[in-house]
Amino acid sequence: MSRSITRRDFVTTGAGLVIAFHLPPRAAPGSSPAPAGTGFAPNAWLRVGTDGRVTLTIDKCEMGQGSQTGLAMILAEELEADWSQVRLGPMPENPAAWSRRMSTGGSTAIHTSWDLLRKAGASAREMLVSAAADTWRVDRSTCRADSGTVLHPATGRRLAYGKLAARAARLPVPDNVPLKEPKDFRLIGSRVPRLDTPAKSDGSAVFGIDVKVPGMLIASIERCPVFGGKVKRFDAERARAVPGVRHVVALEASPWTGMNGVRGAGCAAGVAVVADSYWQAYQGRRALEIEWDEGESASLDSDGIRAQFAQLAEQPGVEARKEGDPAAALATAARRVEAAYEVPFLHHATMEPMTCTAHVRPDGCEVWAPTQNQSDAQRVAAELTGLPNEKVLIHTTFLGGGFGRRLEPDFVSEAVRVSKLVGAPVKVIWSREDDVQHGFYRPASYNRFAAGLDASGNPTVWTHRVVATPILLKYGPLEKGLDRTLVDGAANLPYAIPNLLVDQVAVDLVPVPRGFWRSVGISHNAFVVECFFDEVATATGRDPFELRRALLRDKPRHLRTLEFAAEKAGWGTPLPAAGEARRGRGIALAEWKPTVCAQVAEVSVDPDGSVHVRRVVCAVDCGPAVNPGQIEAQIQGGVVYGLTAALYGEITLERGRVKQSNFHDYPMLRLAEMPDVEVHVVPSTDKQGGIGEPSVGPIAPAVCNAIFAATGKRIRKLPIGKVV
Repeated sequence: MSRSITRRDFVTTGAGLVIAFHLPPRAAPGSSPAPAGTGFAPNAWLRVGTDGRVTLTIDKCEMGQGSQTGLAMILAEELEADWSQVRLGPMPENPAAWSRRMSTGGSTAIHTSWDLLRKAGASAREMLVSAAADTWRVDRSTCRADSGTVLHPATGRRLAYGKLAARAARLPVPDNVPLKEPKDFRLIGSRVPRLDTPAKSDGSAVFGIDVKVPGMLIASIERCPVFGGKVKRFDAERARAVPGVRHVVALEASPWTGMNGVRGAGCAAGVAVVADSYWQAYQGRRALEIEWDEGESASLDSDGIRAQFAQLAEQPGVEARKEGDPAAALATAARRVEAAYEVPFLHHATMEPMTCTAHVRPDGCEVWAPTQNQSDAQRVAAELTGLPNEKVLIHTTFLGGGFGRRLEPDFVSEAVRVSKLVGAPVKVIWSREDDVQHGFYRPASYNRFAAGLDASGNPTVWTHRVVATPILLKYGPLEKGLDRTLVDGAANLPYAIPNLLVDQVAVDLVPVPRGFWRSVGISHNAFVVECFFDEVATATGRDPFELRRALLRDKPRHLRTLEFAAEKAGWGTPLPAAGEARRGRGIALAEWKPTVCAQVAEVSVDPDGSVHVRRVVCAVDCGPAVNPGQIEAQIQGGVVYGLTAALYGEITLERGRVKQSNFHDYPMLRLAEMPDVEVHVVPSTDKQGGIGEPSVGPIAPAVCNAIFAATGKRIRKLPIGKVV
């Protein structure tokens, strides 16, 4: 049985107790604080129905991360709800009316909602207890909540929440409510099955590609292969001759209005073929004859970009962090260690390619989309149709993976524009090739390092210059010339080195779309920082784990997580022989504030250079653990995602277009390549953090450091498969 309810079920469920509350929005890049006096804008509500069901409606989408279940657990814990009666309500359809900003990303859902969800659940609990006390005419202090009921122990009387909901709704919401002590938690900290599992198991879950609307047509779009190119001319005669093809329409390149009204990267120019079925639309698309105006970007290629980055790395950048006097410390160092590291553009590779259904009418617009960003989806649709925001409804489906790609509204823009042009509901479906070649890519970067040691071999100075393509520039001018996402994981270096400089050179490759990729800056900076740190450790003659320990003296959370991983992995013990293969261990650490994740990787390297990752041991300190099973799943998933990128991930450009097109040349990790992954949750009462991102970053450096331990060869450029 599904643990989610439809909008019709939600509306027709018995009235009862409803508490609306406001969860703090995720700070969006480029966004400004809401002006004072704008009023209360709830973006979540708790409903206890007269039928006893407890429904949580919240503006966080489900893309496989399981946070909706975690949020419901937090609320149900304080409410003392019967978990079997807890349901998830449909996501809001009107982001503008519901919340100032509605989006899901950055591993923020749980830890930004922790306090307020607990208070909302506790408030409802106290109101239900008061309603029971009023019903029985007893002192409320003699009553207590228990698993979806209120109990009066002295008399043994018990009333279900459903019987009390209407009466509780007439009571004032209390201002200050007692919260449970962690020792009294029953749900939080337990392995609760996810609420969305039944629907995803029986096929009733609706993803974006599953949407069906009466009268719906299907569109397939041939986009200009060169970034920034245009349609010069096209002949649609053969396409229109394909049975089932209804329309052929041209689409101009379309920017969209981003946060604060800044024009951001949008859609490629192309020609849409609209038909009764996807196959007909795709066959019509293949029959198109198009001449492209490729524009100035036709000369872009990866080799040229790399050469440009390397040249720019020779000049000073914008300072992101400076401690002490790095220049003087380098000049007087007894020994210097220098290296350059490179990482490529990366594609998100969601399991479900981009898709969106839209129906534009004169009096309104409806959008069905697997989007992480309902606010921008609504804003773009309103801008394209000329309708006010409240006339645009966003129906959020399940997402077949997100990883940051679905924060962009380009696929929503396409569906809205095509629907408006043809006057019918239209579902736009991207092929895998479309998805790979028209993404919003993780920025490439070139990193120049220099470190200095004193006569005793102690690190005294660390400099790191990041040359990369900024993400935040599409939201407006960079604050002080700095894109903070490009130095995340570099500027917050946790190691105690007295002289430090991290600076950035931002290179705006205007036509190449860039976007937020799972773990954002950590995805590349964890690799370059932790691998270069190992080089420094080798230069000092010290064990890389021991040097990390020594320099984390001011970071207790990092230190205990590192030690936990090393202990569980058996750091320092011999690895068993593996025939002719050479074996090695590597260690790495990364922080997705405030969560810290440390990993130890064990690899074997065959005589022909083939690398096999055999075991990965992860330790994670994310503060109080809501659902340990889900934490393990997310950490394991992050390892898979990061390891795939480390071994194989690379988007390359040639003549202004992406060379890769599908999984044959943008491969994924296969089952036979999957290492054993152990996840150890560090017991912690520290500030709570997210878990979707933290394990992505450390896996590449842990593996590369293990390869060095096995072979003596440094990996300074990803993917590993191109250099081993």
